[in-house]
Amino acid sequence: MLFHLKSFKAAALFCTSLLALSTLGAAQASTHVVSYRSPYSAGTVVISMSQRKLYYVLNDGTAIQYPVAVAKPGKEWLGSTSIRGKYSHPDWTPPEVVRADHPNLPSLIRGGSPRNPMGVAALLLERSEIAIHGTSASMRHSIGTRASYGCIRMLNEDVSDLYDRVSVGTPVIMTP
Repeated sequence: MLFHLKSFKAAALFCTSLLALSTLGAAQASTHVVSYRSPYSAGTVVISMSQRKLYYVLNDGTAIQYPVAVAKPGKEWLGSTSIRGKYSHPDWTPPEVVRADHPNLPSLIRGGSPRNPMGVAALLLERSEIAIHGTSASMRHSIGTRASYGCIRMLNEDVSDLYDRVSVGTPVIMTP
């Protein structure tokens, strides 16, 4: 399984396979700055599975908070990792576990396709087939739920905002 970006190939993303329209439009990010005291340094991405929130830690005891969808029961993960790649409008190849649940999926869905579930951007993590990524228009309702196969799903406007703030190597922490 491969995750393609034009001529670049990277590991497949281990994410939900539901298909739908993927558009960003002129929507504004649904972020806001919140008080956030934590042991993590500024620039760290912290995901709270129980809160279904992603925090981008700032250096003044605050963080930018984004609503997210997290992994379904049995697909979750905890711990530390980092961002190993950033991709705009990524192609998507469904991992075998997703294809087993959805055998009618094509082997590749091109980035920008209305059927691509990755949305406008993906931040590939140093975990096998896991990413923080956008979502399609029809899956916006899943934000705030446990819906993915391990990935962190964000609104397209939010993943675009986060994409601009992080770089390869940014630490990512998943908490219960």
